[in-house]
Amino acid sequence: MHIINIDRITINHAGRVIYRDLSWAIGDRERIGLVGPNGSGKSSLLRAVAEQITPDAGSVVRMRGIRVGFLTQDVSLPSGRTVLEEALTPPAPLAAVESQLTRIEARLGDPAVYGNPDRLAAALTQQERLLEEYERLGGSAHTTRVRALLVRLGFSPEQFDLLTDNLSGGQKKLVALIKLAMEAPEVLLLDEPDNHLDLNAKRQLEEFIKTYPGTVIIVSHDRYLLDEVATEIAELSDGKLTLYKGNYTAYTTERELRRLRQQQMYTAQQKEIMRIEEAIKRFEQWARIVVNERHFKQARSRRKMLERMEANGEIIDRVIERRRMDLQIQGGRGSQKALEVNNLSMAFEQNLIFVDLNFLIRHGERVGLIGPNGAGKSVLFRIIQGQYPPSEGIIKVGPSTRIGYYSQEHQTLATWLESTPIALVRDLAPISEGDAVAFLNKFLFSYGQCSQPIRTLSGGERSRLQLAALMLQNPNLLLLDEPTNNLDIQSVEVLEKALDEFEGAVLTISHDRYFLDQTVDRLIELRDGVMKTFEGGYTDYLAAQGQP
Repeated sequence: MHIINIDRITINHAGRVIYRDLSWAIGDRERIGLVGPNGSGKSSLLRAVAEQITPDAGSVVRMRGIRVGFLTQDVSLPSGRTVLEEALTPPAPLAAVESQLTRIEARLGDPAVYGNPDRLAAALTQQERLLEEYERLGGSAHTTRVRALLVRLGFSPEQFDLLTDNLSGGQKKLVALIKLAMEAPEVLLLDEPDNHLDLNAKRQLEEFIKTYPGTVIIVSHDRYLLDEVATEIAELSDGKLTLYKGNYTAYTTERELRRLRQQQMYTAQQKEIMRIEEAIKRFEQWARIVVNERHFKQARSRRKMLERMEANGEIIDRVIERRRMDLQIQGGRGSQKALEVNNLSMAFEQNLIFVDLNFLIRHGERVGLIGPNGAGKSVLFRIIQGQYPPSEGIIKVGPSTRIGYYSQEHQTLATWLESTPIALVRDLAPISEGDAVAFLNKFLFSYGQCSQPIRTLSGGERSRLQLAALMLQNPNLLLLDEPTNNLDIQSVEVLEKALDEFEGAVLTISHDRYFLDQTVDRLIELRDGVMKTFEGGYTDYLAAQGQP
């Protein structure tokens, strides 16, 4: 049963047509992963479904009674409120009933009402009706359900009194999601809800999505999450929406099969079209030589055949490969012991971050660093680079080791924010402006983007620029802090391939479980100040923990 129908919509943004004549029928209780390159219009499509924007053409029609809740990419919460206070904010219908009940209670305390039997009876009748509505909306169980959902999504009771000002971006999204869930809309639209969540929070989010009693459409670059929750993948690319049944892995397999079939059909059809066009030329040539009307008719007949094929949309498109960034990190050989950490401890004032860390990363190894937010992973990176002195212990960087650092919040670009990408590249490499533009083009930057201040670039563009800078530095030890954040799936796949071909050592912080499975052969977990080591990727880590 389709509960929302998108009929041939067209949406323009800043004078650019994002898509034209796009249609989509959304079913009841589906779990749909909406994927596509950055800039393909995924967020705009969600906003159209949520009726936050009106299409330039076409329509979005909901079945009667269908309500839509929308969790946007960037969530802001009122300051000065605790997690529990904000999460307990009642849905609009419940808030309206609570307000009316408050007014009725005030009336019942008015002598002019309780002293008048008729007015008192009317007020009591209205109160009874409102109390029934309050129960129907779940008012009496609201606080209990909110507390349970907070715990279910990873908040401990001790965190209920935290101010929303002190929450991470991921935690703010979870609070906003809880408020949405309490409204119980029939359709939930989630725009990158997993950004900045740690591994445990992502698992909790997955369970929430799988058990939500309605339709969920989720935009995410987390392929592991899409594998766990999606029953259908909707791919938005080049202004077209293509649907695939199953999860992300099923989608990638089916997409490749479709592309191969399309290319085979395109090749076969092009051969047939060439044969028909050659026949047209022969008939026209014979008609001119012998002046035979029959040959003219045969030529016209075949030309009309081609015109009908084109008019009826029967011409098969050639498979077009989307451009990918060209990332190749070639640092060459470094020290056999790239990085050695001995008896390392760190504390800020009385706050102990971690204690007695010991590990060795050899040349060519790929190691993932995982753990909950706040465990000290980024602090460890800063100590390795000499930005923080450790409280105790020793960091040994190999004498031939050259460190390349990718920062989660793009701090490595801070010096150049007012400069252009061209200036950054020419600061890092002695090349001409033309060569700098050509180099940046490999990372999908247009000339206009090359010439504008870096502060104006999007998160995804800054991420690609950081990778470009890494490539110019020729490191042989990579410290990568959440490198897949802000990258679309296609760019993450390019990064994975580049790391596979990279000769040096890699230490990466990541909450991207699919990325960890693809790239690392050992995991270091930082939790509660201590370190544990696990061989293999994320799936092996789960198995070692006894988790499915």
